[in-house]
Amino acid sequence: MPETTAGSPPAVMTARTCARCGTHLPASLLACPACRALVHGDTLRQLASEAQAAESRGDVTGALSAWRGALDLLPADAEQWAAISARVAELGRQLDARPARPDGAAPPAPTHRRAWAAVAAVVIFALSKGKLLLLGLTKASTFFSMLAFLGVYWQLWGWKFALGAVLCIYVHEMGHVAALRRYGIAASAPMFIPGLGAFVRLKQLPTDARQDARVGLAGPVWGLGAGLAVYAAYRITGITALAAIAQFAGWLNLFNLMPVWQLDGARGFRPMSRAQRALAAGAVGVAFALTREGLLILVGAAAVYQLFRSTGEPGDRGALALFVGLVGVLAWLATIAVPIAAR
Repeated sequence: MPETTAGSPPAVMTARTCARCGTHLPASLLACPACRALVHGDTLRQLASEAQAAESRGDVTGALSAWRGALDLLPADAEQWAAISARVAELGRQLDARPARPDGAAPPAPTHRRAWAAVAAVVIFALSKGKLLLLGLTKASTFFSMLAFLGVYWQLWGWKFALGAVLCIYVHEMGHVAALRRYGIAASAPMFIPGLGAFVRLKQLPTDARQDARVGLAGPVWGLGAGLAVYAAYRITGITALAAIAQFAGWLNLFNLMPVWQLDGARGFRPMSRAQRALAAGAVGVAFALTREGLLILVGAAAVYQLFRSTGEPGDRGALALFVGLVGVLAWLATIAVPIAAR
């Protein structure tokens, strides 16, 4: 899960005097208390120029990264902060929007061409995500903390289950990393805590609830993908340990959907309206009736609790649909039959 701990940007620590009035400034200030001049005005202008250039060439992620860098150098009560925050939210919506086919466009390609295009898209997606997954393993902190985590689980459950469980957790965390990178949010590589889990530390905080929800739910989405892949491998090979690993992936990601504390479900619930939260809680109840997965009782209780918390958000149908879909499939995966030999 992503941990929302943001640090001060390095540029902040070098400021000492106001360029406009000469007032001595503590290192943490972003605006002069005497004349209200912005301490990092030159850097802000440069970042704005970079963001606008990125937008002009269609690089939405690059623009988001530059605008977020500017937010780090602005006090939260500044007029510019509100304007840039709104721009970040708008760019996030553009990033998620699916392009519609314009009027007069060419008719769809024949069925066989569309099929090959779909296959090519899947291959390209797998290769691109595979590169990102391998990139995370090049970080020493990730690799060695993962080994320590593996050692703990190895002693408890044996190397097969331990390795599968660690990789499922890693894929889950890299889902967060992929979403963070997409929205231009700086974050660390995953860090494992032996015996407990893993987290990604955010160096910048999301300023838009909708984007925060996508970042939070990206972990369970990737984790579900890993679980389904392992389950498919079990059905093909009959290796019983794979069934246990797939079930673990379902349980782990379902647990993370609890909308409490800093778990992924809390982020997914953040942009939902009260009515949407009620629908999400109802979906959890339906999933429990169908699967009898006990963990859903905790997920449902947390969802009901969220109904009584104030929300000023207009609602997010995408977050609701994603949450409901994840609950249903993960509950099924968490209750698959596992051969006794794999336990």
